Amino acid sequence: MFAKDIGIDLGTANVLIHIKGQGIVLNEPSIVAIDSDSKKILAVGHEAREMLGRTPGKVVAIKPMKDGVIADFEVTEMMLNSFIRKVNGKSFLSRPRILICCPSNITQVEKNAIKEAAERTGARKVFLEEEPKVAAIGAGLDISKPSGNMVIDVGGGTTDIAILSLGDIVTSESIKVAGNRFDSDIIKYIKDKYKLLVGDRTAEEIKFEIGTVYPDTKNEKMEVKGRDLVTGLPHTITLCGEEIEEALRESVYTIIHSAKSVLEKTPPELSADIIDKGIVITGGGALLDGFDKLLSHELKVPVFVAESPLTCVVEGTGILLDNMHLLEK
Repeated sequence: MFAKDIGIDLGTANVLIHIKGQGIVLNEPSIVAIDSDSKKILAVGHEAREMLGRTPGKVVAIKPMKDGVIADFEVTEMMLNSFIRKVNGKSFLSRPRILICCPSNITQVEKNAIKEAAERTGARKVFLEEEPKVAAIGAGLDISKPSGNMVIDVGGGTTDIAILSLGDIVTSESIKVAGNRFDSDIIKYIKDKYKLLVGDRTAEEIKFEIGTVYPDTKNEKMEVKGRDLVTGLPHTITLCGEEIEEALRESVYTIIHSAKSVLEKTPPELSADIIDKGIVITGGGALLDGFDKLLSHELKVPVFVAESPLTCVVEGTGILLDNMHLLEK
């Protein structure tokens, strides 16, 4: 049995796994349900997500990744082990080589933690690559030439913005404003305006259903159920897209300011390339209605959404695994 090469997009919201020769074999939420008494894993991924906010006292649903880095080392290790077993990533005789992605600009300690968690699942060798670089490769950009490419990867925990040239990152910035922050913005907005408490899952549904960040593009309505903070009873309200635009405005502009600051630090020759080629956005946040329009309007550069923004990073790991010599460097 030959060892498999595995690419992992270890995200704050989802874990995606690519096995060389098989393609993407797993795409599940990064959530683990644990029995708090025995510390035993009860469910991982989709099953654990169903339990979020609905568990009895001794069952806790944990998200072990926070802002793109490991918040709970033991649980992350258990989660990775469980996912790799699920896709038959390691056999009795062989140990896989693993390529794992991390946000740009994280500390060496955080990088080591990610590497160690992967090593402890039984990997023979672990490679770390920065997310915006892998996302650019997965989005089909040729970053090997001496010309500038710009990627904005809006994940669950972090947004990574990078300018790439000659196969590497020239300037980059990583900020802790992304999909999860959008969810908490929606929760806070509903709580402040309607005195209604909703959970993370409901906020995520609202974001996908009627969420928009560009004024006057999408004004759909949606019924939202939650707990009334005044009476303590279940209650239903109707939200519209305009309100979500208002709720997300501050966070979205934080991303735009970071993109501007990366562009300000870019050498002029590369800036000229970006005006010609435009900016590519990847990650779950790229699916937010009007996000590409707003970025294009604010940055005065064409902006394109990658073909499959959610899987760009893991597809990039697949391309890198096929070109192992690039990683061995």
